[in-house]
Amino acid sequence: MKNSMWNLKLSTSALVLIPAAVGINYIGKLFAGLLKLPLWLDSIGTVLSAMLAGPVVGAICGAINNIIYGLTMDPISFIYALTSIGIGLAVGVLAQKGRVNSIGGAVVVGLVAAVVSTLISTPINIGFWGGQTGNVWGDLVYAGMVAHHFPVWIASLTDEFIVDVPDKIATVIVAYGIYKGLPQKLTILFRHDSVTEQL
Repeated sequence: MKNSMWNLKLSTSALVLIPAAVGINYIGKLFAGLLKLPLWLDSIGTVLSAMLAGPVVGAICGAINNIIYGLTMDPISFIYALTSIGIGLAVGVLAQKGRVNSIGGAVVVGLVAAVVSTLISTPINIGFWGGQTGNVWGDLVYAGMVAHHFPVWIASLTDEFIVDVPDKIATVIVAYGIYKGLPQKLTILFRHDSVTEQL
C-alpha cells in the first residue's frame, strides 16, 4: 500500500481542520497567559492536527499559527514559524508511526517535540533576544547561568529546554486526550494509508 504520509494534496477534511487547529492554538496561548502559567500551550492545535492528518498538515497549521501571531500580536513570531513547522513534522511522523498510542507514548513524543523545539528556537533566541526566551521561569535560569559565566549558548539552550519539556509534554498529552475523545467516524476522515490504528 502506498505511503501517503507526505501527500501534499489536502483533503476537504484537512482544509477544515487547519483553521480549527489554529483557533485551538490561540485558546491555549490565551489560557496560559491569563493563568500566568510557566508554559506556552500554543501548539495544542498544531499537535492535534499532526496526529489527525499527518506531518504536512501539522507543519502547515504551525506555520499559519505563527503568521497570524506575527500579523496580530508580535512580528517576531514570523521567524518562530520554523519551530512550529518542526513540531508539526516531528509529531506528525511519530503519530503516523503509532508512537502516540498511550499517555506514556504521548510523554515520549512530547520529549521529542521539546528537543526539536529547543534545537530550532535556541539559535533564534540568541540572534534576536541575546539568548532569552521571554518566559520568566526559563529566563531566571538563563540569568543565573550567565552570572556564573556559562557560555551564552549553553544558558540559552537550557533556558529553552526547561520550558519546552513541560510545555510540549503537556501539549501532547492534552492533544492526545482530545484525539481519544473524538468519535472514530470523525478521525477516520483524516486517516492515510500509512496511519496506524494504534493512536
